[in-house]
Amino acid sequence: MPTRPLVGVIACRREVEGHPSHMVTDKYLSALRDYGLAPVMLPVWEDISPAEVAALTGRLDGLVLTGSHTNVAPQRYAAERIPENTRADHDRDSLAMALVSVALERDLPLLGICRGFQEINVALGGSLYQAVQNQPGKLDHREPEGDKASRYAPAHDLAIRPGGVLARLFDGEQARVNSLHQQGVDRLAEGLRIEAVAPDGLVEAASVTGARSFALAVQWHPEWQPGTHALYDAIFRGYARACEAHQGQLTEASI
Repeated sequence: MPTRPLVGVIACRREVEGHPSHMVTDKYLSALRDYGLAPVMLPVWEDISPAEVAALTGRLDGLVLTGSHTNVAPQRYAAERIPENTRADHDRDSLAMALVSVALERDLPLLGICRGFQEINVALGGSLYQAVQNQPGKLDHREPEGDKASRYAPAHDLAIRPGGVLARLFDGEQARVNSLHQQGVDRLAEGLRIEAVAPDGLVEAASVTGARSFALAVQWHPEWQPGTHALYDAIFRGYARACEAHQGQLTEASI
């Protein structure tokens, strides 16, 4: 039986009953596994070295930067923290910035989700709104109250730009997506191309220009029951194909 492509999934650093812990929410791991991939958690340390990053990624066929309840530290894009921005994960920030660079250098299929999208934008030189709801003309993109089904239900329309990565994956110009974020893209990094926008103009998806492999980031959460949503399904199918192709290249190189 063929070995599943190995995908690294960045962890978050949290304290559980007084113990510092590395954690990944199951929905990301389960979605990857459901699409034929083998997810492995990547632990985070603030003082991680380039050699450690290389060791973590050397055998991977893909990389996923997940969402999180924390925010990218504003000093990463030369901004002062605002009162609404209360949750940080400096350990994750350090690894995420390094992983983006390594993934693009090694043509490692890269998928960023929510915080992961924001990390890719900041790593490439962009900036963020720390509280989108405070920006004139912007919607409140924070999650609604209620159970999981309510919080992850489609919340707003999405306009998909023609000719891009997302348009090639999904046959349609419009979709509806969930919305569970406070931060969002302010200045899009020069190395990114807009793939989709919300009704208020907020960038909801972007791809890395010139990337030689899959390199897509989205602001919503496609990992939530992707098999029931055509756009989410298309993203994971496309990502899985890219990881399989990368695995095939590594296999050929080792022969």
